[in-house]
Amino acid sequence: MNSIEKSYFGKLPNGDDVKIFKLKNSSGIEIDIITYGGIITSIKVPDKKGKFDNIVLGFNTLDRYLKNNAYLGAIIGRFTNRIANAIFKLNGIAYKVASNLGNNHIHGGNKGFDKVIWSAKTEIEDDNVRLILHYLSKNGEENYPGNLNVTVIYSLTNDNALEIEYKATTDKKTIINLTQHSYFNLSSNYKESILDHKVQINANHYLPIDNDSIPTGIIADVVNTSYDFRKIKTIEKGYDHCWVLNKNPQEFSFAAKAYHPSSGRILEVFTTEPGIQFYTGNFINEKRTKTDSTEFKNYSGFCFETQHFPNSTNEPKFPSVVLNPDETYYSKTVFKFTVQS
Repeated sequence: MNSIEKSYFGKLPNGDDVKIFKLKNSSGIEIDIITYGGIITSIKVPDKKGKFDNIVLGFNTLDRYLKNNAYLGAIIGRFTNRIANAIFKLNGIAYKVASNLGNNHIHGGNKGFDKVIWSAKTEIEDDNVRLILHYLSKNGEENYPGNLNVTVIYSLTNDNALEIEYKATTDKKTIINLTQHSYFNLSSNYKESILDHKVQINANHYLPIDNDSIPTGIIADVVNTSYDFRKIKTIEKGYDHCWVLNKNPQEFSFAAKAYHPSSGRILEVFTTEPGIQFYTGNFINEKRTKTDSTEFKNYSGFCFETQHFPNSTNEPKFPSVVLNPDETYYSKTVFKFTVQS
């Protein structure tokens, strides 16, 4: 039976309670999500022997998330990825946002959507269970313009997919680029590197980057490069790049796939977004603590971050990230879980 369980997860320094919701479908897949950052703390799916284990990096205490700097499992906003020199312009007005990665801006600033409490409600249907999260990002928060009303819907379906829908409206012209930042390790053993996974990305082009990981503005062909994942292949090195997906604007279509041969687990990604950031966890350094023995290292997990292109605000030829007051932002991404015996 489909079900949702709600329980207490922890308390923030300001006294706010953080809740955790366990979504479970008819196949026994379980997804745990907390109201702090909309963070997915666990996704338990079966391997080819039918054994259920968690395939995302996560912690069992709130304190670890408060100290974490890798955005494990969180909703990212207002703007995913990087903004060069932490400046963007709208209507000729320059907005200076936080320089929280060298001289550049990343993942919404010092207190992005990954570090706020989201209000939550639940729905149970015959074919899915849903956690509906809402947050009002007020005008001027992290120096972004406009009161931005954001809703993120996590749906666990009976065909073993996690559907994520993002919706937002604003009362002032602004920018928006949302994603989900879960780190996957399909082996479920985080002491093992994800460099034994096989990956496919439905993209003929990718975005080369400079020394600060800012796209150069060039849209490059993947042919005869290590960025060619059109056919599934084993990950051989660290990546933190955005691929330009083979799709029409707003088309919901196949984006990427990961396969772990030993466990048989397969993850497929479908999205309306024009790009996907493939990050192989090159800089994870999460040591165990007195209250949580979990320890993650470089390459403990990988991310498939569906999104508009990094630094789109400063690259006119990239797809627009502008949201006007008379528009509704909408984005959908699906993570589909299967097994190959």
